Amino acid sequence: MTKHEKLLARAINNPGDLSFAEFQTLLQQCEWEKDHQTGSHQIWYSSKRFRLSIQNNKGKAKAYQVKQFLVRYEEESKHG
Repeated sequence: MTKHEKLLARAINNPGDLSFAEFQTLLQQCEWEKDHQTGSHQIWYSSKRFRLSIQNNKGKAKAYQVKQFLVRYEEESKHG
């Protein structure tokens, strides 16, 4: 199992357990691009131009934002 697969599995199994840095790494590994940051909000886009706003919550990723990413990632993976 690759590092990417392990990180993705952790996100799926426990979305509230990722650090913010791990979430950013996961987004990059899945070919999402950080567009800009305004205040505490980072704006990321997928290759299909889905927009996701994420925030650092005291060093942790917000579980609902990880879940939003996972739903879109699965949809995009199915539709190639």
